[in-house]
Amino acid sequence: MASGSTSVPAPIGAVERQARLTGLRMSMEAAGVATVLLGSTSSLRYFTGLDWYASERLVGALVHAAGGLDYITPQFELEKVEGLIGLPGEVLTWEEDESPWRLVADRIGPTVRMAVDERMALAMYRSLRAEIDDARLADAAPLIHALRSRKSPAEIALMSHAKAITIEVHRRAHAQLHAGQRASEVVRFIDDQHRALGGSGSSFCIVSFGEDTSLPHGGEGDRVLAERDVVLIDTGTRIDGYSSDITRTYVFGDASPDVRRVWDAEKRAQAAAFEAARPGVPCEAVDAAARRSLEADGFGPDYSLPGLPHRTGHGIGLDIHEGPYLVKGDATPLATGMCFSNEPMIVVPGRFGVRLEDHFHMTDAGPAWFTQPQHSLDEPFADVPAWLAG
Repeated sequence: MASGSTSVPAPIGAVERQARLTGLRMSMEAAGVATVLLGSTSSLRYFTGLDWYASERLVGALVHAAGGLDYITPQFELEKVEGLIGLPGEVLTWEEDESPWRLVADRIGPTVRMAVDERMALAMYRSLRAEIDDARLADAAPLIHALRSRKSPAEIALMSHAKAITIEVHRRAHAQLHAGQRASEVVRFIDDQHRALGGSGSSFCIVSFGEDTSLPHGGEGDRVLAERDVVLIDTGTRIDGYSSDITRTYVFGDASPDVRRVWDAEKRAQAAAFEAARPGVPCEAVDAAARRSLEADGFGPDYSLPGLPHRTGHGIGLDIHEGPYLVKGDATPLATGMCFSNEPMIVVPGRFGVRLEDHFHMTDAGPAWFTQPQHSLDEPFADVPAWLAG
């Protein structure tokens, strides 16, 4: 989907979710796993369409390799859960004075091997172990990640739309900045604009001015914008659960030579990472390419500052951060459908930081940008059409 389109892509439908379950069941059979337990995580939504918040109560699903699908819910939530279910299956309920873990154990029987959603809370896993022996429990992550890491065209279209909204929100935020404005005012503006353009509001928002930009996730105060401040804004929204996450860095007023030097080095590092992202190349090679570029410009090495204090990028989808990761030690080969952030931030401690974050998805021919990288330091949105304005 082109970033200039304003039409909202279709949500993920039942046909695609059934195909995901088929793929999961094939992996389960190969691994000798009869059942997968999904908790109230993004994987529950990915496979079944049921989107539920995590709490101390178990709401989830059992996926059976033989073909069955069971939902699990407290009895008092039954009506609501039934209204949110996207694929047919039997609904199992438990009362407040009953154990949902005993319900799960009874459902799968005394011999079945079950894999557990790795995003479930540790307290839940401990309760489950009280009912099912460790020898019968496995980690579902290898089964799930292999499917979730490679996005379908429908998923890529939804993320493309979310990212197009966010880049337009960035453009609008830049246009309204004024001296004396607090960071919290910009955060509220960005949330309002995400909603106005059809997003879910801001899924997160970091607005940093001046020295606060040297902290990768921003300062704890509410800094006031002043002339010549470095401005770093990192934000995103969701469309049908799929995330955007874009960062822009520029200066309110005239940039100093030091800021220009660092900004230019950041742009070169981001480009080096993109060029290194080739099909079959391990994820860690992309991180290494960004660090080589930074070292050539006098930063680092490794995680030393001034330089890049964190990984070059992360996977993205229903979760803003999900595997695989562009970091040393992740040898996952890049493959068509994988989606990543590209954000090799440069931190100058106690002074400022520069992060340019865009995302790309892998194609058979190589990486493709969701959004074009920032045009320049002085004209950060010169090449961003106001396609949603009006």
